[in-house]
Amino acid sequence: MMTGHATPHEDAQHTAVLPADAAGIAAAADTLARGQLVALPTETVYGLAADATNGEAVARIYAAKGRPSFNPLIVHVDGPAMAARLADLPPLAQRLIKAFWPGPLTLVLPARADSPAAKLVQAGLPTIAIRCPKHPTAQAVIAELGRPVAAPSANPSGRISPTRADHVLAGLQGRIPLILDAGPTEAGLESTIVAVEGEQLRLLRPGPIPREALEAIAPVLAAADGKIQAPGQMSSHYAPRQPVRLNAATPLPGEIFIGFNGLNGDINLSPQGDLLEAAARLFDALHLAESSNASGIAVAPIPEDGLGAAINDRLRRAAAPRR
Repeated sequence: MMTGHATPHEDAQHTAVLPADAAGIAAAADTLARGQLVALPTETVYGLAADATNGEAVARIYAAKGRPSFNPLIVHVDGPAMAARLADLPPLAQRLIKAFWPGPLTLVLPARADSPAAKLVQAGLPTIAIRCPKHPTAQAVIAELGRPVAAPSANPSGRISPTRADHVLAGLQGRIPLILDAGPTEAGLESTIVAVEGEQLRLLRPGPIPREALEAIAPVLAAADGKIQAPGQMSSHYAPRQPVRLNAATPLPGEIFIGFNGLNGDINLSPQGDLLEAAARLFDALHLAESSNASGIAVAPIPEDGLGAAINDRLRRAAAPRR
């Protein structure tokens, strides 16, 4: 177990790190049942989980992350039956669930009037964002708890998302009681988010499920500008401490260079130009770059096709002017 107060916080507490074995999963479910927070792995990134039916527990997520209250949270479920208690599931949503769940697709749907989820997860919206994670640890914790969990990425709001338990510890040590460690995450990018609008989809956040796969099921519209409908839509997000410069062929003096394909750097997302490998390494690379002594971070160009759209979305938000 680890303790410490790396981040000053008036409610500093002991933060335990446990392996994601049967004992760790039982401890996590018990912690959640008591209204406390647990960082746990999903197939995308590590999430900061709370019992989604407990308003005070959900409020602790906002407090621990320093998250704006108008930014909604994704509610994680163990399958379609739990989702149906939270939201209306029209035929298109059911087709998407059959095609992509469990997996990295979040659906934004009309919330049921009798939904047991705390209203705070909706951030004042009439919709609720729902996902069924594929990671066995997340699945086991939700099943053990028997209730859905709200779980945004387990990092201070606006900062780099965590793909390892030590990333979580660096950002939230002293703010949460428990981290489950199951090693690095697989996808390395947060879920694709779509709003189901009749027989069309609105792509609110690109992610591991590419637009092309969604278009095979229904027409896909772009997100409406300036309107926060789902997590990860704020213009400055996923941001390291240093300024980030994109589409760089070479670093400027003082910069650390994140390379891709033929452009080698101090860190390389994928020497072979593999977008799947680059997505999995992206946040780890940004964490490494942030921890360096460099005054800035330069990133090689990434193609926009397939997963590249999601990678570039995260990079543009990391490079955006800070609020």
